[in-house]
Amino acid sequence: MTETIEGHGGALALAALRKAGVRELFTLSGGHIFPFYDAAVQAGFPLYDVRHEQTAVFAAEAVAKLTRRPGVAALTAGPGVTNGISGLTSAYFNAVPVLVLGGRAPQFRWGSGSLQEIDHIPLVAPVTKVAKTVTDPAEIARDVRHALEASLTAHRGPSFLDFPLEVVFSTGEAVVEAPEVAVIEPDPDDVDKAAQLLRSAQRPVIVAGSDVYAGDAVDALRAAAEALGVPVFTNGMGRGALPPEHPLAFAKARRAALDRADVVAVVGTPLDFRLGFGDFGSAQVVHIVDAPAQRAQHVSVAVSPAGDLRLILAALAEGVRTTHPDWVGELRAVETAAAEKHAAEMAADSDLIKPARVYGELRKVLAPDAITIGDGGDFVSYAGRYLEPAQPGTWLDPGPYGCLGTGMGYAMGARVTHPDRQICVLMGDGAAGFSLMDAESLVRQKLPVVIVVGNNGIWGLEKHPMRAVYGYDVAADLQPGLRYDAVVAALGGAGETVSDAAQLGPALRRAFDAGVPYLVNVLTDPADAYPRSANLA
Repeated sequence: MTETIEGHGGALALAALRKAGVRELFTLSGGHIFPFYDAAVQAGFPLYDVRHEQTAVFAAEAVAKLTRRPGVAALTAGPGVTNGISGLTSAYFNAVPVLVLGGRAPQFRWGSGSLQEIDHIPLVAPVTKVAKTVTDPAEIARDVRHALEASLTAHRGPSFLDFPLEVVFSTGEAVVEAPEVAVIEPDPDDVDKAAQLLRSAQRPVIVAGSDVYAGDAVDALRAAAEALGVPVFTNGMGRGALPPEHPLAFAKARRAALDRADVVAVVGTPLDFRLGFGDFGSAQVVHIVDAPAQRAQHVSVAVSPAGDLRLILAALAEGVRTTHPDWVGELRAVETAAAEKHAAEMAADSDLIKPARVYGELRKVLAPDAITIGDGGDFVSYAGRYLEPAQPGTWLDPGPYGCLGTGMGYAMGARVTHPDRQICVLMGDGAAGFSLMDAESLVRQKLPVVIVVGNNGIWGLEKHPMRAVYGYDVAADLQPGLRYDAVVAALGGAGETVSDAAQLGPALRRAFDAGVPYLVNVLTDPADAYPRSANLA
């Protein structure tokens, strides 16, 4: 359904956003974007403001990740936009439909040195699907719709529009329409070949990633795995696609599976450093992607079906059902042994708290539908090892770009999206330095979350490898025992420091009962290093 509206540029943009199902706007105050604020006030539209522009974009990214609809941030001109570029880049690597609306110095005076005058487009174009300056008020609604269509069309990603001062403050009339998103049909021959490879395999494996959730293909993945009898491993927002108790759901036997597999089907995630760049020894690789441009160019694969993941996975589920009981049983034995080892690690007492114990206590208090957010290096790597999301769409991490500072923005977006769920941010003490001031934004806007900081007083992801390579380390130390909980308390929240493992459980229960942003500052063992197998290059 279309409608014709009249108003200033902010009103025209907001009308187009609402047609696309957008329900909130994240921002940091700036005069270049006042019309967006006025439109929100006049419409009673929720507006959330932050202390750093990156947090606004990360919040929009979290909303888009969790809801599969656009998340939107409005950033003022110049430094407002440049401060948000890390958020845009994160959304680009994570294939998330974020739209950033930027202010811009006036076009009629361009080149005269107006406040914050800079051409944003060349800066953001490499990490967006659309990057455009809107020069006519009559084009605002149309350009917003086109940007949203681009962001929502696979392969998804962020878009950017900026609005010169005189354009966004001017009035106009526009026809407002909902975006239309094209479905990419896969090549049936590619799908048939993938199905034949998986059905004829003796030791097949599926690795499913974030695009499975983003493409609303979780049910189709489950049906395909069950029809083909294939063990499933997940990463990113693919986690929880099969519940942990599902007989084909695996998490701890991945190395054994990939070492022994004869066919590996990677679905909805790139063949990047997290997956050994797609090198699985002698196994044939099936790379299933949501758009042709996502086909890997750096490695030879047997076949790479490209298109709507629901259509591809539904086709794989058709035909004669197959099973691989010996292979599944072999991996289950590895999984069970690893689970027993992890259980002992999560329960272990030690003079200095190990990250494993933190996650052992967290598992006892997290609800099945809790949203857990990772923002850090080693501490969050341990979260990936010990926490098993029970449901899809409940795990948020920085993704392959590895950008620290996502925590407070993701927390804001998650709390706005799910006001009745537990929201828990798992943060390294290094990551805390990027965004902890935005705890004030959460306090002020009554958005309670729990923040668990693994505080080992070092940049663990760098200190331990640097010592192994050079025999020394530099630029890798932080203040030991720093009171990050006192920072959040000073900002209006609450918290406590824990140095005794026996106090972890009670502290976490107090945090979830507090009703305000609450930081549990856990002093962890700086000598404890996460055992890594992934390569940077």
